[in-house]
Amino acid sequence: MELKIERLTKTYDSGVQALKHVSLTISNGMFGLLGPNGAGKSTLMRIIATLQNADEGNIYLDDIDVLTDKDKVRRILGYLPQDFGVYPDVTAEQMLNHIAQLKGIANKKQRQEAVNILLQQTNLYDVRKRKLGTYSNGMKQRFGIAQALLGNPRLIIVDEPTAGLDPEERNRFHNLLGAISEDRIIILSTHIVDDVRQLCSQMAVIHQGEIRLITKPDQAIHHLKGKIWEKVIKKQELNEYTDQYKIILTRLFAGNVLIHVLAEEQPSPGFEAAAPDLEDVYFTTIFASGGHQGLFLKKPPLDPAKTFD
Repeated sequence: MELKIERLTKTYDSGVQALKHVSLTISNGMFGLLGPNGAGKSTLMRIIATLQNADEGNIYLDDIDVLTDKDKVRRILGYLPQDFGVYPDVTAEQMLNHIAQLKGIANKKQRQEAVNILLQQTNLYDVRKRKLGTYSNGMKQRFGIAQALLGNPRLIIVDEPTAGLDPEERNRFHNLLGAISEDRIIILSTHIVDDVRQLCSQMAVIHQGEIRLITKPDQAIHHLKGKIWEKVIKKQELNEYTDQYKIILTRLFAGNVLIHVLAEEQPSPGFEAAAPDLEDVYFTTIFASGGHQGLFLKKPPLDPAKTFD
């Protein structure tokens, strides 16, 4: 299966151009779409999911014209939006049964088996009789994942899927997606770089409505080898260093500031070579496309969930 996006453009009534001639080709497996909030990720996901119209461009899922044959797409689509609401007075089991019927699983026994499997996979089986309104945010997110997987969809779109999940739940979600990704397309839209690094063999970076990079995570990291340098400086020195160097990343670190600089060789004494990671790829791409340099992360350097807000 192949999803082909050609020169997709979307401008809102407010005048904001959310997508600018976006083109992507996505094959079976996990594809990561990485970008900051407001980059156009959710707009692109909603258009692919047939929930929003584009101004220009085309999308084809094999021989299906996604922009015109929306019913065909919806029959093979699983979608978890960023803002996922639930009916508070219905149990998880009842709601999944209802969604399964809407997805065409008419046989009651088959429907119940499918629901039970997903409840177990998302660790919700023991609370399946509880009303959704009593669920925590993490439980609601897991329920959203379960409903997206109903009906064995061939195209799965998950928009910020690990938001609100604790590390154990996040790991369970990664394992679940990894286990089903071989024979279908799964698009993971996120600003959490570790989700892309751990799950995706292909990725793209989107910024200000444009695709800035299409690559494989390992290749992109290898390309930066020997080009990332780090140094801890005092806060009051930041402006001085910003004027002199290509700072792609800054983090608060033990009361000071850790900076990453992009350079072909050691910028000056005191800088140490840093092993590049996907976070450096992301910020280097944003820097090259005119994004803000020296972005502060809200989490400390060693936190495993590196996020961009």
